[in-house]
Amino acid sequence: SFFYRTRSCRLRTPAGFMANTTDPLARSVHGTNPQNLIEKITRSKIYDMPFWKERCFGVSAEALVDLAMELRAYGGIYGGNNKITDFLCLTLKMLQIQPDKEIIVEFIKNEDYKYVRLLGAFYMRLVGKPLDVYQYLEPLLNDYRKVRYKAAQGIFELRHIDEFISELLNKDFVCDIALPRIPHRQVLEGAGQLEPRRSVLDDDVEQELASEEEVVVTGKEMEAAGPKRKRQ
Repeated sequence: SFFYRTRSCRLRTPAGFMANTTDPLARSVHGTNPQNLIEKITRSKIYDMPFWKERCFGVSAEALVDLAMELRAYGGIYGGNNKITDFLCLTLKMLQIQPDKEIIVEFIKNEDYKYVRLLGAFYMRLVGKPLDVYQYLEPLLNDYRKVRYKAAQGIFELRHIDEFISELLNKDFVCDIALPRIPHRQVLEGAGQLEPRRSVLDDDVEQELASEEEVVVTGKEMEAAGPKRKRQ
């Protein structure tokens, strides 16, 4: 199960670092402290959120997995007082403790907990190299399940996983966070670093064409065999 697979990976939780500071063993991301991928004013709001103080303060890597499994919506900043969603709080916590890549991949591949998948995809988009972003996120464009989005007005909106993934790949801001720039897919294809993307629809069309060709061939074989049977 997802619960046990994530625990079989190396879950590193540093000792002795403050709850609002980055793991001293964490590597820089895009040339900066990972936490800086969320602007300072938003980080300050996250630090003041009850969810952060009560659930994320000093949380271990294993406990982070449990919190991710409890998510029931995603989003960024909402309401007149500019509150922060639990989803964004956990994103910052992941930037702080920097889980191993294999943990993030398990998040993304998880099919049982939709918001764990979204959290992993969002984190990968923030810290991942362009090739990793396309490799791990594009398959999720085939996930059409419904999810709940916490809108800026504080209300929930119905959205879909593939919609969120498309935003991560094509927009500059998602969940009120500026995303690091990545090359367009066509640029990476032109450089020979990415294969042209194949969608599920492409496979379906090829299967239909193959079936039609098989029917045509079978029909011609039957027509050719008909006169032979008559001569016999």
